[in-house]
Amino acid sequence: MKFDLALSNGDIVFPGEGVSRGSIGIVDGRIAAILDPSERVEAGRVIDCTNRWILPGVIDPHTHIGFGDKENDWTTETATAALGGVTGLMSFWRSDDLDASTAPWIAEGEARSSVDFGLHFGVTSTRHVDELQALSRRYGISSIKVYLMYKGATGAAKGFTEVDDALLLRALQAGSRVKNGVVSVHCENTEVIPVFREPLKAAGRDDLPAWDEQSPGFLETENVFRVAFFGEKTGCPVNIVHMSAVESLDLVRRLRHPGRPPIHVETCIHYLSLTKDSGIGSIGKVNPPLRSQSDVDGLWEGVRNGEITTIGSDHVARKRATKGPDIWSATAGFPGLAQIVPVLVEEGYHKRGIPIETLAATTSRNVAELYSLPNKGRIQPGYDADFAIVDPAGSTTVDPADYPSHSDYSPFEGMTFRGAVTHTVLRGTLTVDAGKAVSLDTAPGHYLKRLS
Repeated sequence: MKFDLALSNGDIVFPGEGVSRGSIGIVDGRIAAILDPSERVEAGRVIDCTNRWILPGVIDPHTHIGFGDKENDWTTETATAALGGVTGLMSFWRSDDLDASTAPWIAEGEARSSVDFGLHFGVTSTRHVDELQALSRRYGISSIKVYLMYKGATGAAKGFTEVDDALLLRALQAGSRVKNGVVSVHCENTEVIPVFREPLKAAGRDDLPAWDEQSPGFLETENVFRVAFFGEKTGCPVNIVHMSAVESLDLVRRLRHPGRPPIHVETCIHYLSLTKDSGIGSIGKVNPPLRSQSDVDGLWEGVRNGEITTIGSDHVARKRATKGPDIWSATAGFPGLAQIVPVLVEEGYHKRGIPIETLAATTSRNVAELYSLPNKGRIQPGYDADFAIVDPAGSTTVDPADYPSHSDYSPFEGMTFRGAVTHTVLRGTLTVDAGKAVSLDTAPGHYLKRLS
């Protein structure tokens, strides 16, 4: 059989299962065959993957497309993603009127995205909860997010006046009625933050550790309990996104029990590689804050043993100019889409000896299963031919100038990671070849509709 494209003689990484030497044949954008190394491969193009990993394409579960340069983010950020071996992403979509705004936003993505994409609905009002059932079916969206950090005065400053525990409970009730529904929650008790923030500001503190001290890890952990407890009472699976504190993971361990709704945990690459003491100043401001090295190490143990389900970037593409003039007025968040693979390979595989198949599961299979993404996240016949080909002996030095992102800085700037993405394949189409973006006539990304 002649294939459209073949990936030859690589170390195929089956997420969560193992690694085997072999070749992969692709026809019509799908995986057609997985071949023994001894079998001859014929294809329109054969990519020699000797001494390289063939990973399932990364699916970033946590991005904010449109929060940087809304007019251009679908173009610039997804092109950046592809260079990092990302073939799919999930982005949070917020709007007062979700019904009127969602279809145009999906159309924008399909016209300009270099990767496949799905959406999470951001729920910030009772109107959103009331409309959730109908909107989920209409747009094929089974996941929502509640922002506990936007309670009270913090939310009012951003125009959100209905975020409270009642909204959380209503959202969980509604999520439990959505097919394959999961409710993600930003856990951070903003009502207590002023107790710590005001003395720090009065003392003239203007350093990255102060951002952690004004919202210590236990304020995340307290919210995790509330979310998990409400999830149990409403029968709704919950997902604790961008977990930053190992104390929160310890609590989840105690709360998980057979027969109860699942408690999923997501963390992000910066919580696995950066700390409040990384010396990067206000560009490291993010919510929740960067924590201590002991938190980093503890979260990695959660990745190793499967207690942390998914890993994302929490990517938002703003300019360096927004990260000041001091820690208190700087914007929160930073870019990271293209650094997922380098960070996981360096910090997880090389430094901590975590099997590459374990890491791959957190960025492919587990994401696809959690968010019900059809034909994604696995390397087996019939699945979409989405791949990141990685040279584990290569290296990646982060320079924002190497990416088309709207953002002109990186919290990882100047860092060198072992491991380099050499090729990215999206549904059988080569989007990155020998580390360079491939010029295509049309944007290859498709919207991932999950419900009908």
